[in-house]
Amino acid sequence: MPHDRVMMILDPRNGDAEDDRSSPKAKSLVSLAGGMLTEISPVKVLFAFGLLIVLPNIVLGFAPLVITAWLATVSAEVLATTTIGSVIVLGLLMGLAYYAWRPLFTILETNFWSLNAILVQPLYILLREALRHYTGKRGEGMTIARGPRQARLTAAAAGLLAAALGLALVVAAWPWTRWLGTPLDLARPLHLVVPAIANSAVIVAAYAAIASVVSGLADAAMDETEDLAIDAASPDRLQSWRIAHLSDVHVVGEGYGFRIESGREGPRGNERFHALLAKLDAIHANVPLDAILFTGDMTDAGRSSEWAEFLDALEAYPRLQAISLLLPGNHDVNIIDRANPARLELPWSSARQLRCLRVLSAMEQVHGGRTRSMMGDDFTLQPTLKDMLKPHEEILRLFAAEGGFRRALTIDRLWREAFPQIMPPASPDGLGILLLDTNADTHFSFTNALGFLSIRRAQAIETAMCAYPQAYWVIAMHHHMLEYPRAAEALSMRIGTALINGSWAVRSLKHNGRRFVVMHGHRHVDWLGRCGEVQIISGPSAIMGATDAEASYFLIHTLHGADGKLSIAKPERVDLAPMSRSRKPSRVIS
Repeated sequence: MPHDRVMMILDPRNGDAEDDRSSPKAKSLVSLAGGMLTEISPVKVLFAFGLLIVLPNIVLGFAPLVITAWLATVSAEVLATTTIGSVIVLGLLMGLAYYAWRPLFTILETNFWSLNAILVQPLYILLREALRHYTGKRGEGMTIARGPRQARLTAAAAGLLAAALGLALVVAAWPWTRWLGTPLDLARPLHLVVPAIANSAVIVAAYAAIASVVSGLADAAMDETEDLAIDAASPDRLQSWRIAHLSDVHVVGEGYGFRIESGREGPRGNERFHALLAKLDAIHANVPLDAILFTGDMTDAGRSSEWAEFLDALEAYPRLQAISLLLPGNHDVNIIDRANPARLELPWSSARQLRCLRVLSAMEQVHGGRTRSMMGDDFTLQPTLKDMLKPHEEILRLFAAEGGFRRALTIDRLWREAFPQIMPPASPDGLGILLLDTNADTHFSFTNALGFLSIRRAQAIETAMCAYPQAYWVIAMHHHMLEYPRAAEALSMRIGTALINGSWAVRSLKHNGRRFVVMHGHRHVDWLGRCGEVQIISGPSAIMGATDAEASYFLIHTLHGADGKLSIAKPERVDLAPMSRSRKPSRVIS
Protein backbone atom coordinates (compact mmCIF):
# COMPACT_ATOMS: atom_id res chain seq x y z
CA MET A 1 0.00 0.00 0.00
CA PRO A 2 1.48 3.38 -1.00
CA HIS A 3 2.59 5.74 1.76
CA ASP A 4 1.80 9.44 1.60
CA ARG A 5 4.17 11.89 3.32
CA VAL A 6 2.22 14.43 5.37
CA MET A 7 3.14 17.16 7.83
CA MET A 8 2.68 16.57 11.53
CA ILE A 9 -0.29 18.23 13.13
CA LEU A 10 1.99 19.32 15.98
CA ASP A 11 5.77 19.30 15.75
CA PRO A 12 7.03 19.13 19.36
CA ARG A 13 10.38 20.55 18.23
CA ASN A 14 8.70 23.93 17.82
CA GLY A 15 7.18 23.96 21.29
CA ASP A 16 3.70 25.11 22.22
CA ALA A 17 1.85 27.49 24.54
CA GLU A 18 3.20 25.76 27.64
CA ASP A 19 6.69 27.05 26.79
CA ASP A 20 5.37 30.62 27.11
CA ARG A 21 3.80 30.02 30.51
CA SER A 22 6.20 32.14 32.55
CA SER A 23 7.64 34.38 29.84
CA PRO A 24 7.37 38.12 30.62
CA LYS A 25 7.89 38.76 26.92
CA ALA A 26 4.81 36.75 26.04
CA LYS A 27 2.61 38.12 28.83
CA SER A 28 1.93 41.44 30.49
CA LEU A 29 2.78 42.24 34.10
CA VAL A 30 -0.92 42.04 35.03
CA SER A 31 -1.29 38.67 33.30
CA LEU A 32 1.75 37.25 35.08
CA ALA A 33 0.53 38.51 38.45
CA GLY A 34 -2.96 37.11 37.82
CA GLY A 35 -1.60 33.71 36.87
CA MET A 36 0.56 33.72 39.97
CA LEU A 37 -2.41 34.39 42.23
CA THR A 38 -4.42 31.50 40.79
CA GLU A 39 -1.58 28.98 41.01
CA ILE A 40 0.18 29.83 44.25
CA SER A 41 -0.12 27.40 47.18
CA PRO A 42 -2.32 29.00 49.89
CA VAL A 43 -0.82 26.81 52.62
CA LYS A 44 2.73 27.84 51.77
CA VAL A 45 1.70 31.48 51.52
CA LEU A 46 0.14 31.37 54.99
CA PHE A 47 3.23 29.75 56.48
CA ALA A 48 5.65 32.13 54.77
CA PHE A 49 3.51 35.21 55.37
CA GLY A 50 3.15 34.33 59.04
CA LEU A 51 6.84 33.62 59.57
CA LEU A 52 8.33 36.41 57.44
CA ILE A 53 5.75 39.20 57.79
CA VAL A 54 3.20 38.68 60.60
CA LEU A 55 5.53 37.38 63.32
CA PRO A 56 8.26 40.04 62.87
CA ASN A 57 5.62 42.79 62.77
CA ILE A 58 3.93 41.52 65.94
CA VAL A 59 7.31 41.44 67.67
CA LEU A 60 7.97 44.96 66.39
CA GLY A 61 4.61 46.17 67.72
CA PHE A 62 5.04 44.47 71.08
CA ALA A 63 8.59 45.77 71.56
CA PRO A 64 7.83 49.31 72.88
CA LEU A 65 5.10 47.99 75.20
CA VAL A 66 7.21 45.19 76.66
CA ILE A 67 10.36 47.30 76.96
CA THR A 68 8.62 50.13 78.78
CA ALA A 69 6.86 47.66 81.08
CA TRP A 70 10.15 45.95 81.82
CA LEU A 71 11.86 49.27 82.56
CA ALA A 72 9.13 50.02 85.08
CA THR A 73 9.80 46.81 87.02
CA VAL A 74 12.98 44.83 86.41
CA SER A 75 15.26 47.80 85.79
CA ALA A 76 14.50 49.21 89.21
CA GLU A 77 15.59 45.94 90.81
CA VAL A 78 18.81 45.87 88.77
CA LEU A 79 19.65 49.42 89.81
CA ALA A 80 18.99 48.50 93.45
CA THR A 81 21.61 45.74 93.44
CA THR A 82 25.11 46.17 94.79
CA THR A 83 27.75 48.01 92.81
CA ILE A 84 29.56 44.72 92.12
CA GLY A 85 26.36 43.19 90.77
CA SER A 86 25.82 46.16 88.45
CA VAL A 87 29.40 45.91 87.17
CA ILE A 88 28.98 42.18 86.49
CA VAL A 89 25.74 42.76 84.60
CA LEU A 90 27.35 45.57 82.59
CA GLY A 91 30.36 43.38 81.80
CA LEU A 92 28.16 40.53 80.59
CA LEU A 93 26.21 42.88 78.34
CA MET A 94 29.43 44.35 76.89
CA GLY A 95 30.82 40.86 76.28
CA LEU A 96 27.64 39.79 74.54
CA ALA A 97 27.72 42.93 72.39
CA TYR A 98 31.37 42.32 71.44
CA TYR A 99 30.83 38.78 70.20
CA ALA A 100 27.34 39.18 68.81
CA TRP A 101 27.39 42.55 67.10
CA ARG A 102 28.66 41.37 63.71
CA PRO A 103 26.15 38.54 63.15
CA LEU A 104 23.43 40.78 64.58
CA PHE A 105 24.48 43.57 62.22
CA THR A 106 24.38 41.14 59.29
CA ILE A 107 20.90 40.01 60.31
CA LEU A 108 19.73 43.60 60.72
CA GLU A 109 21.20 44.63 57.37
CA THR A 110 19.68 41.65 55.58
CA ASN A 111 16.27 42.27 57.14
CA PHE A 112 16.52 46.01 56.49
CA TRP A 113 17.06 45.46 52.78
CA SER A 114 14.51 42.63 52.80
CA LEU A 115 11.93 45.09 54.10
CA ASN A 116 12.96 47.46 51.33
CA ALA A 117 12.73 44.64 48.79
CA ILE A 118 9.33 43.46 50.01
CA LEU A 119 7.62 46.78 50.72
CA VAL A 120 9.38 50.04 49.90
CA GLN A 121 11.20 49.43 46.65
CA PRO A 122 8.46 47.52 44.79
CA LEU A 123 5.93 50.28 45.50
CA TYR A 124 8.36 53.11 44.80
CA ILE A 125 9.81 51.52 41.65
CA LEU A 126 6.34 50.59 40.38
CA LEU A 127 5.23 54.21 40.69
CA ARG A 128 8.50 55.61 39.30
CA GLU A 129 8.71 53.31 36.30
CA ALA A 130 4.99 53.64 35.57
CA LEU A 131 5.36 57.44 35.53
CA ARG A 132 8.41 57.21 33.28
CA HIS A 133 6.80 54.61 31.07
CA TYR A 134 3.56 56.47 30.48
CA THR A 135 5.04 59.97 30.27
CA GLY A 136 7.99 59.04 28.08
CA LYS A 137 8.41 59.10 24.34
CA ARG A 138 6.84 56.22 22.47
CA GLY A 139 7.98 54.53 19.33
CA GLU A 140 7.83 51.00 17.92
CA GLY A 141 6.07 49.77 21.05
CA MET A 142 8.84 50.94 23.38
CA THR A 143 9.12 53.78 25.87
CA ILE A 144 12.04 55.90 27.00
CA ALA A 145 12.22 58.84 29.41
CA ARG A 146 12.37 62.23 27.70
CA GLY A 147 15.49 63.38 29.50
CA PRO A 148 17.28 63.85 32.82
CA ARG A 149 14.83 66.54 34.00
CA GLN A 150 11.85 64.25 33.44
CA ALA A 151 13.69 61.34 35.11
CA ARG A 152 14.38 63.46 38.20
CA LEU A 153 10.81 64.73 38.38
CA THR A 154 9.30 61.25 38.08
CA ALA A 155 11.66 59.91 40.79
CA ALA A 156 10.71 62.69 43.20
CA ALA A 157 7.01 62.38 42.36
CA ALA A 158 7.07 58.60 42.88
CA GLY A 159 8.74 59.04 46.26
CA LEU A 160 6.14 61.57 47.36
CA LEU A 161 3.23 59.42 46.14
CA ALA A 162 4.54 56.34 47.97
CA ALA A 163 5.11 58.46 51.09
CA ALA A 164 1.55 59.76 50.91
CA LEU A 165 0.23 56.19 50.89
CA GLY A 166 2.38 55.35 53.89
CA LEU A 167 1.23 58.42 55.83
CA ALA A 168 -2.39 57.57 55.05
CA LEU A 169 -1.88 54.18 56.72
CA VAL A 170 -0.22 55.89 59.71
CA VAL A 171 -3.24 58.17 60.15
CA ALA A 172 -5.66 55.24 59.84
CA ALA A 173 -3.84 53.04 62.39
CA TRP A 174 -2.84 55.73 64.90
CA PRO A 175 -6.06 55.71 67.01
CA TRP A 176 -5.47 52.03 67.83
CA THR A 177 -1.85 52.42 68.95
CA ARG A 178 -0.38 52.43 72.45
CA TRP A 179 3.31 52.98 73.08
CA LEU A 180 3.78 52.73 76.87
CA GLY A 181 3.36 49.51 78.80
CA THR A 182 2.71 48.93 82.50
CA PRO A 183 3.66 46.10 84.85
CA LEU A 184 0.08 44.78 84.58
CA ASP A 185 0.57 44.30 80.83
CA LEU A 186 3.22 41.65 81.49
CA ALA A 187 0.56 39.53 83.23
CA ARG A 188 -2.07 40.08 80.52
CA PRO A 189 -0.22 40.09 77.18
CA LEU A 190 -3.23 39.06 75.07
CA HIS A 191 -4.96 42.39 75.47
CA LEU A 192 -1.92 44.01 73.81
CA VAL A 193 -2.44 42.22 70.48
CA VAL A 194 -4.55 44.98 68.86
CA PRO A 195 -2.28 47.88 69.90
CA ALA A 196 0.78 45.80 68.95
CA ILE A 197 -0.57 45.26 65.42
CA ALA A 198 -1.44 48.96 65.18
CA ASN A 199 2.02 49.88 66.45
CA SER A 200 3.75 47.71 63.87
CA ALA A 201 1.54 49.11 61.08
CA VAL A 202 2.47 52.65 62.09
CA ILE A 203 6.20 51.86 62.41
CA VAL A 204 6.41 50.06 59.06
CA ALA A 205 4.22 52.61 57.24
CA ALA A 206 6.17 55.53 58.71
CA TYR A 207 9.44 53.91 57.74
CA ALA A 208 8.11 53.20 54.23
CA ALA A 209 7.02 56.84 53.88
CA ILE A 210 10.41 58.17 54.97
CA ALA A 211 12.35 55.62 52.90
CA SER A 212 10.24 56.40 49.81
CA VAL A 213 10.97 60.10 50.08
CA VAL A 214 14.68 59.40 50.65
CA SER A 215 14.75 57.02 47.65
CA GLY A 216 12.98 59.53 45.44
CA LEU A 217 15.23 62.42 46.43
CA ALA A 218 18.35 60.24 46.18
CA ASP A 219 17.41 59.20 42.64
CA ALA A 220 16.53 62.77 41.73
CA ALA A 221 19.92 63.99 43.00
CA MET A 222 21.93 61.26 41.24
CA ASP A 223 24.36 62.10 38.51
CA GLU A 224 22.79 61.76 35.11
CA THR A 225 23.15 58.39 33.42
CA GLU A 226 24.28 58.97 29.88
CA ASP A 227 25.84 57.19 26.95
CA LEU A 228 29.60 56.90 27.18
CA ALA A 229 31.56 58.93 24.64
CA ILE A 230 34.39 56.73 23.33
CA ASP A 231 37.60 58.70 22.84
CA ALA A 232 39.21 57.54 19.62
CA ALA A 233 42.60 58.90 20.67
CA SER A 234 44.67 56.53 22.80
CA PRO A 235 47.04 57.72 25.56
CA ASP A 236 50.73 57.50 24.79
CA ARG A 237 51.51 55.34 27.83
CA LEU A 238 48.95 52.63 28.35
CA GLN A 239 48.30 49.02 29.12
CA SER A 240 45.57 47.11 27.34
CA TRP A 241 43.40 44.15 28.25
CA ARG A 242 40.94 42.28 26.03
CA ILE A 243 37.88 40.83 27.77
CA ALA A 244 35.09 38.86 26.10
CA HIS A 245 31.89 39.76 27.94
CA LEU A 246 29.39 36.90 27.90
CA SER A 247 26.22 37.09 29.93
CA ASP A 248 22.86 35.40 30.25
CA VAL A 249 23.58 32.36 28.11
CA HIS A 250 20.76 30.50 29.93
CA VAL A 251 21.90 26.97 29.11
CA VAL A 252 19.02 24.50 29.23
CA GLY A 253 19.06 20.79 30.00
CA GLU A 254 17.01 19.62 27.00
CA GLY A 255 17.91 19.46 23.34
CA TYR A 256 14.75 21.30 22.30
CA GLY A 257 14.16 23.19 25.54
CA PHE A 258 13.03 26.83 25.51
CA ARG A 259 14.05 29.49 28.02
CA ILE A 260 11.82 30.71 30.86
CA GLU A 261 11.90 34.37 29.89
CA SER A 262 11.68 34.18 26.12
CA GLY A 263 9.52 31.13 25.55
CA ARG A 264 9.05 30.43 21.87
CA GLU A 265 10.32 33.92 21.03
CA GLY A 266 13.82 32.75 21.98
CA PRO A 267 16.23 29.98 20.95
CA ARG A 268 15.88 26.24 21.51
CA GLY A 269 18.50 23.99 23.01
CA ASN A 270 22.18 24.95 23.29
CA GLU A 271 23.42 24.88 19.70
CA ARG A 272 23.97 28.65 19.65
CA PHE A 273 26.07 28.47 22.81
CA HIS A 274 28.25 25.80 21.20
CA ALA A 275 28.62 27.98 18.10
CA LEU A 276 29.56 30.94 20.31
CA LEU A 277 32.34 29.00 22.03
CA ALA A 278 33.68 27.69 18.73
CA LYS A 279 33.88 31.20 17.30
CA LEU A 280 35.42 32.59 20.48
CA ASP A 281 38.06 29.83 20.46
CA ALA A 282 39.06 30.81 16.93
CA ILE A 283 39.29 34.49 17.93
CA HIS A 284 41.38 33.64 20.99
CA ALA A 285 43.77 31.55 18.86
CA ASN A 286 44.27 34.50 16.49
CA VAL A 287 44.37 37.43 18.94
CA PRO A 288 44.61 36.17 22.55
CA LEU A 289 42.10 37.31 25.14
CA ASP A 290 43.01 38.19 28.71
CA ALA A 291 39.73 36.99 30.21
CA ILE A 292 36.27 35.67 29.38
CA LEU A 293 33.75 37.04 31.84
CA PHE A 294 30.37 35.33 32.35
CA THR A 295 28.30 37.84 34.34
CA GLY A 296 25.61 35.48 35.57
CA ASP A 297 22.71 33.37 34.34
CA MET A 298 24.90 30.64 32.95
CA THR A 299 21.89 28.36 33.40
CA ASP A 300 18.19 28.89 32.90
CA ALA A 301 17.06 27.56 36.29
CA GLY A 302 20.15 26.39 38.17
CA ARG A 303 19.39 22.70 37.66
CA SER A 304 22.12 20.07 37.72
CA SER A 305 21.37 18.99 34.13
CA GLU A 306 21.85 22.59 32.96
CA TRP A 307 25.17 22.95 34.78
CA ALA A 308 26.26 19.64 33.24
CA GLU A 309 25.49 20.98 29.76
CA PHE A 310 27.33 24.25 30.49
CA LEU A 311 30.44 22.58 31.88
CA ASP A 312 30.54 19.97 29.10
CA ALA A 313 30.41 22.71 26.50
CA LEU A 314 33.15 24.78 28.16
CA GLU A 315 35.41 21.79 28.84
CA ALA A 316 35.49 21.11 25.11
CA TYR A 317 37.57 24.31 24.79
CA PRO A 318 40.30 24.09 27.47
CA ARG A 319 41.99 27.28 26.25
CA LEU A 320 38.78 29.19 26.92
CA GLN A 321 38.13 27.55 30.27
CA ALA A 322 41.64 28.53 31.40
CA ILE A 323 40.73 32.24 31.18
CA SER A 324 37.01 32.08 32.04
CA LEU A 325 35.45 33.62 35.15
CA LEU A 326 31.92 33.04 36.47
CA LEU A 327 29.60 34.81 38.87
CA PRO A 328 26.04 33.88 39.89
CA GLY A 329 22.91 35.32 38.32
CA ASN A 330 19.36 35.19 39.60
CA HIS A 331 18.51 32.28 37.28
CA ASP A 332 21.39 30.30 38.76
CA VAL A 333 20.30 30.63 42.41
CA ASN A 334 16.83 32.20 42.74
CA ILE A 335 14.65 30.33 40.23
CA ILE A 336 12.65 27.90 42.34
CA ASP A 337 10.75 26.08 39.60
CA ARG A 338 11.16 26.94 35.92
CA ALA A 339 7.68 25.56 35.17
CA ASN A 340 5.82 27.46 37.88
CA PRO A 341 6.41 31.19 38.51
CA ALA A 342 4.08 31.02 41.53
CA ARG A 343 6.25 28.46 43.34
CA LEU A 344 7.18 29.48 46.87
CA GLU A 345 9.93 27.94 48.99
CA LEU A 346 9.39 27.87 52.71
CA PRO A 347 12.05 29.85 54.62
CA TRP A 348 13.58 26.72 56.15
CA SER A 349 13.92 24.96 52.79
CA SER A 350 17.51 24.12 51.83
CA ALA A 351 16.81 24.08 48.08
CA ARG A 352 18.47 27.47 47.57
CA GLN A 353 21.63 26.24 49.31
CA LEU A 354 21.70 23.32 46.86
CA ARG A 355 21.58 25.74 43.93
CA CYS A 356 24.33 27.82 45.56
CA LEU A 357 26.42 24.66 45.98
CA ARG A 358 26.10 23.95 42.26
CA VAL A 359 27.38 27.46 41.51
CA LEU A 360 30.32 27.10 43.92
CA SER A 361 31.20 23.73 42.39
CA ALA A 362 31.14 25.17 38.87
CA MET A 363 33.24 28.17 39.90
CA GLU A 364 35.71 25.88 41.65
CA GLN A 365 36.07 23.76 38.53
CA VAL A 366 36.41 26.66 36.08
CA HIS A 367 38.56 29.16 38.01
CA GLY A 368 38.92 27.79 41.54
CA GLY A 369 42.71 27.88 41.37
CA ARG A 370 42.89 31.47 40.12
CA THR A 371 40.50 33.46 42.32
CA ARG A 372 40.53 34.22 46.04
CA SER A 373 38.04 35.55 48.58
CA MET A 374 38.36 38.17 51.33
CA MET A 375 37.36 37.10 54.85
CA GLY A 376 37.51 38.27 58.43
CA ASP A 377 37.04 41.68 59.98
CA ASP A 378 40.03 43.04 58.06
CA PHE A 379 39.07 41.35 54.75
CA THR A 380 42.30 39.36 54.55
CA LEU A 381 42.97 37.90 51.12
CA GLN A 382 42.43 34.16 51.50
CA PRO A 383 43.83 31.17 49.61
CA THR A 384 42.18 30.18 46.37
CA LEU A 385 38.54 29.17 46.14
CA LYS A 386 39.69 25.59 45.59
CA ASP A 387 41.66 25.68 48.86
CA MET A 388 38.78 27.35 50.68
CA LEU A 389 36.31 24.61 49.75
CA LYS A 390 38.65 21.63 50.11
CA PRO A 391 38.26 21.15 53.92
CA HIS A 392 34.48 21.00 53.47
CA GLU A 393 34.35 18.54 50.56
CA GLU A 394 32.79 15.72 52.58
CA ILE A 395 30.04 17.95 54.00
CA LEU A 396 29.33 19.37 50.54
CA ARG A 397 29.01 15.94 48.99
CA LEU A 398 26.79 14.68 51.80
CA PHE A 399 24.55 17.72 51.50
CA ALA A 400 24.23 17.22 47.72
CA ALA A 401 23.30 13.57 48.27
CA GLU A 402 21.20 13.73 51.43
CA GLY A 403 20.50 17.36 52.37
CA GLY A 404 20.41 18.27 56.05
CA PHE A 405 19.71 21.48 57.94
CA ARG A 406 23.12 21.73 59.65
CA ARG A 407 24.94 21.09 56.39
CA ALA A 408 22.78 23.75 54.75
CA LEU A 409 24.05 26.25 57.33
CA THR A 410 27.62 25.38 56.29
CA ILE A 411 26.75 26.00 52.63
CA ASP A 412 25.15 29.31 53.56
CA ARG A 413 28.26 30.41 55.48
CA LEU A 414 30.63 29.38 52.67
CA TRP A 415 28.48 31.20 50.14
CA ARG A 416 28.59 34.45 52.09
CA GLU A 417 32.34 34.15 52.70
CA ALA A 418 33.15 33.29 49.08
CA PHE A 419 32.25 36.71 47.69
CA PRO A 420 33.66 38.84 46.39
CA GLN A 421 35.91 36.51 44.45
CA ILE A 422 39.06 38.34 43.40
CA MET A 423 41.48 37.70 40.58
CA PRO A 424 44.33 39.92 41.80
CA PRO A 425 46.26 42.04 39.29
CA ALA A 426 49.36 40.36 37.86
CA SER A 427 51.42 43.49 38.55
CA PRO A 428 51.03 46.52 40.86
CA ASP A 429 49.52 48.53 38.00
CA GLY A 430 47.77 45.60 36.32
CA LEU A 431 44.09 44.74 35.99
CA GLY A 432 42.22 42.97 38.79
CA ILE A 433 38.72 41.52 38.54
CA LEU A 434 36.17 41.45 41.38
CA LEU A 435 33.36 38.90 41.04
CA LEU A 436 30.29 39.82 43.12
CA ASP A 437 27.12 38.04 44.15
CA THR A 438 24.35 40.67 43.97
CA ASN A 439 21.39 38.30 44.29
CA ALA A 440 18.89 39.09 47.03
CA ASP A 441 17.77 36.19 49.23
CA THR A 442 14.27 35.46 47.98
CA HIS A 443 11.91 32.53 48.51
CA PHE A 444 9.47 33.38 45.72
CA SER A 445 9.97 32.79 41.99
CA PHE A 446 8.04 35.97 41.15
CA THR A 447 10.63 38.09 43.02
CA ASN A 448 13.67 36.15 41.85
CA ALA A 449 15.21 39.06 39.92
CA LEU A 450 15.82 41.35 42.92
CA GLY A 451 19.40 42.20 43.80
CA PHE A 452 21.37 44.25 46.31
CA LEU A 453 24.96 45.02 47.27
CA SER A 454 25.65 44.53 50.98
CA ILE A 455 27.67 47.01 53.01
CA ARG A 456 30.23 44.31 53.82
CA ARG A 457 30.85 43.48 50.18
CA ALA A 458 31.14 47.16 49.31
CA GLN A 459 33.75 47.45 52.09
CA ALA A 460 35.60 44.45 50.63
CA ILE A 461 35.74 46.21 47.25
CA GLU A 462 37.19 49.30 48.91
CA THR A 463 39.77 47.18 50.78
CA ALA A 464 40.89 45.41 47.60
CA MET A 465 41.38 48.71 45.79
CA CYS A 466 43.36 50.10 48.71
CA ALA A 467 45.56 46.99 48.74
CA TYR A 468 46.50 47.62 45.10
CA PRO A 469 46.47 51.43 44.88
CA GLN A 470 47.97 51.58 41.38
CA ALA A 471 45.87 48.79 39.89
CA TYR A 472 42.84 49.03 37.64
CA TRP A 473 39.70 46.98 38.23
CA VAL A 474 36.71 45.38 36.61
CA ILE A 475 33.83 45.16 39.11
CA ALA A 476 31.69 42.35 37.73
CA MET A 477 28.13 41.79 38.90
CA HIS A 478 24.92 40.39 37.51
CA HIS A 479 22.42 43.16 38.27
CA HIS A 480 22.50 46.67 36.86
CA MET A 481 22.83 49.40 39.47
CA LEU A 482 20.50 51.92 37.81
CA GLU A 483 17.81 52.09 35.17
CA TYR A 484 19.43 53.39 32.01
CA PRO A 485 18.13 55.95 29.49
CA ARG A 486 17.27 53.19 27.06
CA ALA A 487 14.00 51.93 25.70
CA ALA A 488 12.23 49.12 27.55
CA GLU A 489 9.92 46.73 25.75
CA ALA A 490 7.29 46.64 28.48
CA LEU A 491 6.64 47.94 31.97
CA SER A 492 7.23 44.42 33.33
CA MET A 493 10.86 44.61 32.12
CA ARG A 494 11.53 47.78 34.15
CA ILE A 495 10.32 46.69 37.58
CA GLY A 496 12.21 44.74 40.21
CA THR A 497 15.36 44.01 38.22
CA ALA A 498 17.98 46.60 39.31
CA LEU A 499 19.81 46.64 42.63
CA ILE A 500 17.35 47.72 45.33
CA ASN A 501 20.12 49.90 46.79
CA GLY A 502 21.65 50.89 43.46
CA SER A 503 21.82 54.62 44.22
CA TRP A 504 23.75 53.88 47.43
CA ALA A 505 26.04 51.44 45.57
CA VAL A 506 26.99 54.07 43.00
CA ARG A 507 27.67 56.65 45.70
CA SER A 508 29.79 54.26 47.74
CA LEU A 509 32.01 53.36 44.77
CA LYS A 510 32.23 56.56 42.75
CA HIS A 511 35.23 58.11 44.53
CA ASN A 512 37.36 55.40 42.85
CA GLY A 513 35.48 55.77 39.59
CA ARG A 514 38.55 56.59 37.48
CA ARG A 515 40.14 53.24 38.31
CA PHE A 516 37.37 50.76 37.47
CA VAL A 517 34.55 49.85 35.15
CA VAL A 518 31.40 47.96 36.12
CA MET A 519 30.45 45.05 33.86
CA HIS A 520 27.06 43.40 34.29
CA GLY A 521 24.35 41.45 32.51
CA HIS A 522 20.75 40.70 33.57
CA ARG A 523 18.96 43.14 31.26
CA HIS A 524 20.29 41.59 28.01
CA VAL A 525 20.99 45.16 26.86
CA ASP A 526 24.06 46.33 24.96
CA TRP A 527 24.98 49.68 26.54
CA LEU A 528 28.11 51.66 27.34
CA GLY A 529 27.38 54.47 29.75
CA ARG A 530 28.38 56.40 32.79
CA CYS A 531 26.90 57.84 35.96
CA GLY A 532 29.28 60.57 36.99
CA GLU A 533 32.74 58.98 37.23
CA VAL A 534 31.37 55.41 37.24
CA GLN A 535 31.71 53.76 33.83
CA ILE A 536 29.27 50.94 33.11
CA ILE A 537 29.27 48.16 30.52
CA SER A 538 25.98 46.31 30.10
CA GLY A 539 26.39 43.04 28.25
CA PRO A 540 23.91 41.75 25.68
CA SER A 541 22.88 38.13 25.61
CA ALA A 542 24.14 36.36 22.53
CA ILE A 543 21.66 33.56 23.28
CA MET A 544 18.48 35.25 24.51
CA GLY A 545 18.52 38.09 22.02
CA ALA A 546 17.20 36.15 19.04
CA THR A 547 15.42 33.04 17.88
CA ASP A 548 17.29 30.28 16.06
CA ALA A 549 16.36 31.85 12.73
CA GLU A 550 17.91 35.23 13.63
CA ALA A 551 21.47 36.43 14.04
CA SER A 552 22.86 37.49 17.42
CA TYR A 553 26.12 38.89 18.75
CA PHE A 554 28.38 39.44 21.73
CA LEU A 555 31.12 41.98 22.47
CA ILE A 556 34.82 41.92 23.17
CA HIS A 557 35.99 44.95 25.13
CA THR A 558 39.45 46.48 25.18
CA LEU A 559 40.30 48.38 28.35
CA HIS A 560 43.18 50.87 28.48
CA GLY A 561 44.95 51.87 31.68
CA ALA A 562 47.12 54.97 31.84
CA ASP A 563 47.87 57.66 34.43
CA GLY A 564 45.41 56.24 36.95
CA LYS A 565 42.52 56.22 34.48
CA LEU A 566 40.84 53.11 33.05
CA SER A 567 39.17 53.85 29.74
CA ILE A 568 37.02 51.82 27.38
CA ALA A 569 37.81 51.48 23.68
CA LYS A 570 35.21 50.92 21.00
CA PRO A 571 34.08 47.31 21.49
CA GLU A 572 34.56 44.57 18.92
CA ARG A 573 31.24 43.12 17.87
CA VAL A 574 31.21 39.39 17.12
CA ASP A 575 28.21 38.30 15.07
CA LEU A 576 26.72 34.82 15.25
CA ALA A 577 24.89 33.56 12.18
CA PRO A 578 21.34 32.16 12.32
CA MET A 579 21.18 28.56 13.40
CA SER A 580 20.12 26.03 10.74
CA ARG A 581 18.67 22.95 12.41
CA SER A 582 18.53 19.78 10.35
CA ARG A 583 14.94 18.61 10.26
CA LYS A 584 14.04 14.99 10.67
CA PRO A 585 11.76 13.53 7.98
CA SER A 586 8.08 14.18 8.41
CA ARG A 587 5.92 11.41 9.77
CA VAL A 588 4.76 8.84 7.20
CA ILE A 589 1.31 7.29 7.58
CA SER A 590 -0.54 4.74 5.46
